[in-house]
Amino acid sequence: MARKSKAIAYVSIGGLSRSLQPMQADRRWKPQPFLVGAPLFLRPWLTDSSSLTARIAARCGVLRVRVLRTGLARPTEDERRLVGLAPGHQAWAREVLLLADGQPVVFAHTVLAPRHLRGSWRMASGMGGRPLGAALFADPQIVRGALHCERLTAAHPLHRRAAAALGETLPVLWGRRSCFLRDGHPLLVTEVFLPGIARLG
Repeated sequence: MARKSKAIAYVSIGGLSRSLQPMQADRRWKPQPFLVGAPLFLRPWLTDSSSLTARIAARCGVLRVRVLRTGLARPTEDERRLVGLAPGHQAWAREVLLLADGQPVVFAHTVLAPRHLRGSWRMASGMGGRPLGAALFADPQIVRGALHCERLTAAHPLHRRAAAALGETLPVLWGRRSCFLRDGHPLLVTEVFLPGIARLG
């Protein structure tokens, strides 16, 4: 069940419903793909609120996670606000590539306040090469906020990190993000769709 108002969005995972404060700290992230000029084939990927991991796995033979980095990192200003960090504080971050039959299709970037690694989000630090999405959607205590998407040019830090991970120049990309709450504590997941996603339809 999903209920919306101007101030609060209600999203349910695993049958649990809880109020979430609006997550759109940066107004460049929009609630609908057409608002950021996303191509038609990509719009279902940007708006599907179910597990992205499961959606990709259903369209390929082998889904693999390549971990790029985990640990403390400087968040962007809007990421800092969304996960409840004070100015100047570092976040805990995890970046991975999702590979479908060996082809990189998604660059995923996860951010949370380090203090929650010892509590609500302790599972995040122990994921290793397993997909985080599968764990998020398996836990009935986790509530997901609304999806927002953005057009990412080469000037955007996530575009630059995706290009560095692949070791190649990339065209304009589109990404989506949402906050997950567990015990009221936020974890921000951003998924950037790479050109290889087109082959999955």
